[in-house]
Amino acid sequence: MTSRRVLLSWSSGKDSAWTLHVLRRQPGLEVVGLLTTFNQAAGRVAMHAVRRELVQAQAAAAGLPLWPVPLPFPCSNAEYEDSMRAVIGRARKAGVTHVAFGDLFLEDVRDYRIRMLSPTGIEPLFPLWCSPAETPALARTMLRDGLRAVLTCVDPRQLPETFAGRAYDAQLLSDLPPTVDPCGERGEFHTFCFGGPMFAREIPVQVGDTVRRDGFCFTDLVPGALADRPEGAAGDATEPPAVRGAQR
Repeated sequence: MTSRRVLLSWSSGKDSAWTLHVLRRQPGLEVVGLLTTFNQAAGRVAMHAVRRELVQAQAAAAGLPLWPVPLPFPCSNAEYEDSMRAVIGRARKAGVTHVAFGDLFLEDVRDYRIRMLSPTGIEPLFPLWCSPAETPALARTMLRDGLRAVLTCVDPRQLPETFAGRAYDAQLLSDLPPTVDPCGERGEFHTFCFGGPMFAREIPVQVGDTVRRDGFCFTDLVPGALADRPEGAAGDATEPPAVRGAQR
């Protein structure tokens, strides 16, 4: 009998997708849904700027229900935490025992997760937790085992804007500046995962225009065959500062 029912924090990016793959290989554990926060005004994932319909396509390809959490815009930390408490309460009533996160090594983010869940009776899981020295090997393992992703957001203070919209592949890893974590764990970049062993099929997307907003470079993705830069624009993806970039 399955003893752990897990809700997975789902950003639409490679780390949450890889977390799903890792969780599904663990005995005595059932992933029951994907929990995603959306900017309610833009209909996109906060920070990743991914359209809601693409996240729905990911959930369908993963064979899991999507648990959407709409966030107002602008959204304060208090409003964010109220929304999360509500969905965690719903999860507990549904028999969820754990929430899993794709965090890698940021202690402050991990501590925040633990603190927020501690009064709920639901336990956090961090299946990918490692050290900064281990993320290069993790990135290579993801690619070796078939993960496919594209960069949807770049912090130009850490990584040139030209990386926005690029495929997350071996060439990109080779081209990253030495100060940038190969998994983007420090917020250097965010991704959309459109293929890999966690999905029954690939999610076809087009890479659209890149725009600057709130100090970040966002590349729009639209449903369709992967192609170079048709027209389109990334919607607003602002998230409260305390949780910015935290959902992996």
